Amino acid sequence: MKRLTPRPLDADSFRPFGEVIEPDNATEIRLINNGTTTRFHDIAPVDVASGGGHALISIFRGKPFALPLDISMLERHPLGSQAFMPLDARPYLVVVAPDEGGQPGEPVAFLASGKQGVSYAKGTWHHPLISLEDMSDFLVVDRGGTGSNLVEFFLPEPVRIEAE
Repeated sequence: MKRLTPRPLDADSFRPFGEVIEPDNATEIRLINNGTTTRFHDIAPVDVASGGGHALISIFRGKPFALPLDISMLERHPLGSQAFMPLDARPYLVVVAPDEGGQPGEPVAFLASGKQGVSYAKGTWHHPLISLEDMSDFLVVDRGGTGSNLVEFFLPEPVRIEAE
């Protein structure tokens, strides 16, 4: 069985798969509302227009997992990006893989702090939500509309994610 140890999530390491949602990733910082609010502008694109899609905002509630954790499936959304922002300030796991000829390549695991979100680029292979510690809520922005926007791939061999 392949083994994988999560590394801390950072914008540079995650960029091949999408964007990290955190103030440090903003393209511009603005003071708004008469100087009472700081806007961290354009942190992650929302790419959902393919095939007449539209943006949806939802809350996902994830049951917690414990490590070690065996994963056997990855998914992707070919018609739109998908963003997750934790609402409970709890760490969570992000597992992604590059595309290799229409199927996932070697998975990579990141440990996200409870203050970091992720936006998976359109078509990025990823594992569904992996909450840690306790039940956790996430604000999710993804695509609604017609067309098949979910592809699942079952790995030929499970990958075990272990704590350091």
